[in-house]
Amino acid sequence: MSGHSKWSTIKRKKGAKDTKRGKVFTQLIREISIAARLGGGDPHANPRLRLAMGKARATNMPKENIERAIKKGTGELEGESYEEIRYEGYGPAGVAVIVDTLTDNRNRTVGEVRQIFSKHAGNLGASGCVAYLFDRAGVLELDREGLDAEALMEAAIEAGAEDVIEDEETVRVQTAPEDFAGVKEALEATGFHAASAEIQMLPQTTVTVAGKDAQTVLKLFEALDEHEDVRGVYANFDISEEELQKAAEAG
Repeated sequence: MSGHSKWSTIKRKKGAKDTKRGKVFTQLIREISIAARLGGGDPHANPRLRLAMGKARATNMPKENIERAIKKGTGELEGESYEEIRYEGYGPAGVAVIVDTLTDNRNRTVGEVRQIFSKHAGNLGASGCVAYLFDRAGVLELDREGLDAEALMEAAIEAGAEDVIEDEETVRVQTAPEDFAGVKEALEATGFHAASAEIQMLPQTTVTVAGKDAQTVLKLFEALDEHEDVRGVYANFDISEEELQKAAEAG
């Protein structure tokens, strides 16, 4: 695995939470608002909104916060207007990086994202400069411990998943983007609940990084991941378990 999956691994090794709670709430409120604006406020007819609401409930977000975000999205309440913006660029050793954001101020966000790239030996590129190196896919990640992987594979394939990938710590179910919500709900109906579930950008090929480049690209990934406007970071780097362990120990 590479990029986003490797970053998930190193965060587990560090024993860190995925993101700060404040950022989680901020991003989910923005996602709910945008989903409601684009597809309406009825979660039964809006898969994206249904998914965002499910994530919000999983973080114990108060019901009134969710309802307020929906109403802001549908225009029933006044509020900030958010937009989705994708940035693309390169990190150390020519690693391709995609940064998806939700922002109410694109000028502020692009300036801060560019600064993060520059600080970590990277540079922001033009739109489309690396996107062609990735494929869009739905990814559900389940903890392997105590999991019946064979039963999960059968249920996933029956539900319409494209692939099931196992490693020592997780099992990842991949789907076509349009099948993602249906597969997720089908797995949940059979008792399989993902630790994370989202639409990702998966690299077609990877770039192996080591030594100083590996540590720098991980710092770039961490800095982008922690930015309040960033909802997802994807890259095509591959890194050894030894390098991951070094980064985890550096903490």
